[in-house]
Amino acid sequence: EQNLEYMQVKFLLLYQVFECRSSMSLVGPMRNGAAGFQRVKRGWVWNQFFVLEEYMGSDPQYVGKLHTDLDKGDSVVKYTLSGDGAGSIFTIDQTTGDIHALRSLDREEKPYYTLRAQAVDINTNRPLEPESEFVIKVQDINDNEPKFLEGPYRASVPEMSPVGTYVTQVTATDADDPTYGNSARVVYSILHGQPYFSVDPKTGVIKTALPNMDREVKEQYQVLIQAKDMGGQLGGLAGTTNVNITLSDVNDNPPRFSKSNYYWQVPESSAVGSAVGRIKAHDLDIGKNAEVEYTIVPGDGGAMFDIATNEHNQEGIIILKRPLDFETKKAYTFKVDASNTHLDPRFQSFGAFKDTATVKINVLDVDEPPVFNKPSYVMDVYEDTPVGTIIGAVTAQDLDANSSPVRYSIDWKSDLDSYFDIDPVEGTISTNELLDRESIAQHNISVVATKLSNPVLTSRVAVTVHVLDINEFPPELASPYETFVCENAKVGQVIQIFSAKDKDLPSAGQQFSFKSPKEDIKNKNFTIRDFGNNTAGIVTKRSGFRRRLQEIYFLPVVIEDNGYPPKSSTGTLTIRVCGCESDGSLLTCSAEAIFLPVGLSTGALIAILLLLALLHILFALLCSHFQKVLVCRSKTE
Repeated sequence: EQNLEYMQVKFLLLYQVFECRSSMSLVGPMRNGAAGFQRVKRGWVWNQFFVLEEYMGSDPQYVGKLHTDLDKGDSVVKYTLSGDGAGSIFTIDQTTGDIHALRSLDREEKPYYTLRAQAVDINTNRPLEPESEFVIKVQDINDNEPKFLEGPYRASVPEMSPVGTYVTQVTATDADDPTYGNSARVVYSILHGQPYFSVDPKTGVIKTALPNMDREVKEQYQVLIQAKDMGGQLGGLAGTTNVNITLSDVNDNPPRFSKSNYYWQVPESSAVGSAVGRIKAHDLDIGKNAEVEYTIVPGDGGAMFDIATNEHNQEGIIILKRPLDFETKKAYTFKVDASNTHLDPRFQSFGAFKDTATVKINVLDVDEPPVFNKPSYVMDVYEDTPVGTIIGAVTAQDLDANSSPVRYSIDWKSDLDSYFDIDPVEGTISTNELLDRESIAQHNISVVATKLSNPVLTSRVAVTVHVLDINEFPPELASPYETFVCENAKVGQVIQIFSAKDKDLPSAGQQFSFKSPKEDIKNKNFTIRDFGNNTAGIVTKRSGFRRRLQEIYFLPVVIEDNGYPPKSSTGTLTIRVCGCESDGSLLTCSAEAIFLPVGLSTGALIAILLLLALLHILFALLCSHFQKVLVCRSKTE
């Protein structure tokens, strides 16, 4: 094949030597030897030359021949050569003009050489023609195979892709001359990888050739691609590359439980929020397509348990939501659904992308400590209460099936001075010392309940004891009330509302009651009505009160508090009889209060009376002064 290409180039060179002639003229010496030059027709056998690359012959490779019409074969003309590679790569026979290549050339290293040729007189070295430039092109042969400079390749394509889905593109380059022959024309083909993939012979684009390729069946494919020059014809050079193709995952598989029923036994003492079991649905997909979401189907266990997904291993963790009690319920049965978080609508026609399993949990009985019927207790006791007085009781019971008796005790650390005692069987708490509110107003003790059948099992409860102040002061009227009754008052009329006060603390929560003393029950004029809200009223029992008959009435009232022990006192309300308008407006009660408006207090009345007295004294002094003046005038006259 190389010899054939060489002969083709040789024929082309000979053709150029014999057929290509220039019409340019050349100035040269006269043939008769006369001085000067004459215009002569230039007769170079001339164009560009070609030399075959990678020549392996033993003799120098013939390139071409330089010749001028001035050369008559009489050895008068000498040919010279200069430029790229002259003398080192290319040599010229000075007499014949034959050019040879001294060594093998590589077109891919240097595709052409530019040289200059000249014909001179052999004797004088005078130019017979001007120097001319020509090119020697290195003729390409198919000596380079196609190469994949970017190989090996890696690519991915989604599984279940339809036929013809683009995967990747490979590219091979050929260093041979693309403008000459088919040495650089590359054709692609698959040597290994069918029937799964195909390659476009011209572009190198790889596509899927088989439908519904399943990643779960086979994930990795190694495809061997060949690139062959000479248009893929026999004798062309070839290069190969590997393309590693991975099927990327799509969500085409639902999660599946490995079994349909799960059984666990959980102690009733398990803490709320603790994990009581793990369940897992396996998904053949990977990544986010394998993410599973678990839900408890509403029913028996929905209120007692919850389920969460472990993001690392996609397990469903069943968590206790509420406390278990063996004595209340011994078993729970519920269903758990497992479904994908990210669904692909293309594959929903395959069926429901979820699975269901049944979970049964048996509650185990645990020997538990006693349970108090209250989370804490508050008790009140008065100071100086006699020792041994019961102030309250606590109650605890064993809720287990065997129901052991319970014993009570006071944690000595919470009652270092032993102010209190407790009945170990009944749980009643009593005083063990006299209590002083001024020293300690509140005691905080801890009561321990112990299971008699298993003393190791105990529970505690806080008991707060408030020491109450003893009732030391009796209640009294809130103020000195100024009360009047109209002469025209009617029977059953409330003429005054009053209240009480108490010096004992705290004042909040004090309750007072009001009543008439026993000896005054037969009072025909007035009575006391207790309103039940710490106030009371004076109510008339008759009508027809007259000032001229009796101006003032005194009404005793008994006031009692709710303290310990209860205290009471008797106060006296003073009631004046006054004249009033028909609507009840006050006119006058006595001489000292004539024309005074209703509601003036005794102090105000006294002040007014004092002012009147001062005015009376001032008037008397003025009268005395004027009398003296009149007496003096009469004496003078």
